[in-house]
Amino acid sequence: MNKNNENKLVPRLRFPEFWNDREWSGKSFSQLFEFGNGKDYKHLLSGDIPVYGTGGKMLLVNDYLYDGESVCIGRKGTIDKPLYLTGKFWTVDTLFYTHSFVNCIPKFIHYVFQNINWYDYNEAGGVPSLSKTTIRKIRVLIPPSIKEQQKIAACLSSLDEVITAENQKLTVLKEHKKGLLQNLFPQEGETLPKFRFKEFEDSGEWVEKSFEEICDVNPSSNQLPFEFVYIDLESVDNGILKKVNKITLEGAPSRAQRLLKKNDVIYQMVRPYQMNNYFFQAESEIKYVASTGYAQLRAFESSEFLFQLIHTQYFVDKVLTRCTGSNYPAINSSDLKLIELQIPKNPKEQQKIAETLSSVDDLINAQNQKIEALQLHKKGLLQGLFPTINNEA
Repeated sequence: MNKNNENKLVPRLRFPEFWNDREWSGKSFSQLFEFGNGKDYKHLLSGDIPVYGTGGKMLLVNDYLYDGESVCIGRKGTIDKPLYLTGKFWTVDTLFYTHSFVNCIPKFIHYVFQNINWYDYNEAGGVPSLSKTTIRKIRVLIPPSIKEQQKIAACLSSLDEVITAENQKLTVLKEHKKGLLQNLFPQEGETLPKFRFKEFEDSGEWVEKSFEEICDVNPSSNQLPFEFVYIDLESVDNGILKKVNKITLEGAPSRAQRLLKKNDVIYQMVRPYQMNNYFFQAESEIKYVASTGYAQLRAFESSEFLFQLIHTQYFVDKVLTRCTGSNYPAINSSDLKLIELQIPKNPKEQQKIAETLSSVDDLINAQNQKIEALQLHKKGLLQGLFPTINNEA
């Protein structure tokens, strides 16, 4: 940081070659570019031109709405996920696109968009919505030279490329885990997995057991402690406890009932296809209590094997056939207990499978942490490379 830039309209982090340049200037979006409206595409034929909505690419058609660089932002629904597009494309009517740029480059504007809290400009009480009239008035600070815009855009683009590459690695790891789950467990109607570790090839077929023979479902608990960490359905993401919410018994919701012991597994009963389950291994003086939105599972043999078992598509499909409700499908514990499954007779085989899959989980968790660190670094750069300006929505 150049100390001479303090109290000026310049970013906290400025590249050295621009230290002697003029201050950034405030401009409204209407002074920098125009917003275009998306249109219906249903009259178009199939082709090779992408159609984009607020969630990204939807399909390919035979005509285009715009040809060139553009930054898009949702008009309705998802309003905080800007898209950078180039070439020929079509946007639906819930997605604004930008064009006719003046003294700014689209790639730079893409990062300007990422630095805006778009919900500050939401004009609807229900489905979030933006109006062109309002967002054209948003004021931002712009560098005096195109070269500085290009430098900032190139810096952030290179980081985005790294994040994209790391996300691709994460996808490969998840696909590898998915393949292992399919091959290390028998499928419907089978009594043996496709792949079996050599030392267990002569151990005979797997045996069928009901879920309640594999684990104790919702074991009885002692009196809840005065203070504990409460785990609700929002606390867990991809098997990781993301939110530690310490509460008192007096302030606890009525659903706080599952007093956990080390090596318990909690299974998401509502929308089980999300597989936001958690293997509780905490070593702590403070107790943990889970919501009744989870089933508490206490394995009779291997907790690690049980945790992997409930993530197989075979198990999830069996659960979904017993769920009730369409918007929020859920299974009750009585039906969960009756699900029939194949498991190895030999506890050592269970443990071997669990260790193999857990090692991949460790790689996935490490990769997730790497991506989170990169995203945090990008957030810091976005804050440092752009000065702030007050807007009145």
